[in-house]
Amino acid sequence: MIKLSLVVLAAGMGSRYGGLKQLDGVGPNGQTIMDYSVHDAIQAGFDQIIFVIRRDFEAEFKEKILSKYNSKIECVTVFQEMNSCTQGIGQEIIDNREKPWGTAHATLVSKEVVNGPFAVINADDFYGKDAFVQIKKFLAQDCKEDEFGMVAYELDKTLSENGTVNRGICSIDKGYLSGIVEGLKISKSNGAYKHETPNTELNLNSKTLVSMNFFGFHPSVNTYMQKEFVDFANENSSNPKSEYFIPLVLDNMMKKGLAKVRVIPTSEEWIGVTYQEDKPEVMERLNALTERGVYEEQF
Repeated sequence: MIKLSLVVLAAGMGSRYGGLKQLDGVGPNGQTIMDYSVHDAIQAGFDQIIFVIRRDFEAEFKEKILSKYNSKIECVTVFQEMNSCTQGIGQEIIDNREKPWGTAHATLVSKEVVNGPFAVINADDFYGKDAFVQIKKFLAQDCKEDEFGMVAYELDKTLSENGTVNRGICSIDKGYLSGIVEGLKISKSNGAYKHETPNTELNLNSKTLVSMNFFGFHPSVNTYMQKEFVDFANENSSNPKSEYFIPLVLDNMMKKGLAKVRVIPTSEEWIGVTYQEDKPEVMERLNALTERGVYEEQF
């Protein structure tokens, strides 16, 4: 049976945050941000949750996360490791890695358990109910081998009060993505939104649509990603910190005419813990959603 899957990228540490923020309780009943995403995915009608994690916190993850969901939805755990999906890459390159290979590689390691259209999210980002409803509808009705989807957020609903952020700034043509630029060190000052590029500083509109790593894919993308990942790793053998990101995959596929990416705007507010100082505000905002009846206090 074809299943609609949600792939949750939960292998990262969160270096700026300073700990395993994927497992940090921030909801009124101790829920993690990931709990909200899984809850919303179940309500939206997903069939399966695939968690991409590291082996070194498997036991803690199973105790705090999987134990809550095994009776509610099919859950699968896969591991992102340095030697995952690396056939065709020299062992010396693998041994010299200093950090995980990136979000596209993390997505790729789930290929053996994905058998239908699937969505990909970060474990430490709150995306909102509407985003899951819309991406599930896209996956069920419109996702094809050459047409993917991406949920896009308004810039001013994705910032942190405690420091700059990086966001994928989207260019859109007739409802489809025409490009993503990595906006670095985005901040708001005196009502203006600014970001840095390698060569200059640019102003942004508050309603500029940005990517928060919420994508919808046909499983055929894994065939392309596997081949390109091997090429990427070999070409970047002298840079052990280089990362294979999902926007890079999409950009290359669009340029080659292999896929289109439908932009799915949402009015939801992103909530996340980029910095440790973000946690009190995140807790306050999630508590407010509970008080408004958007979420039950316990779920």
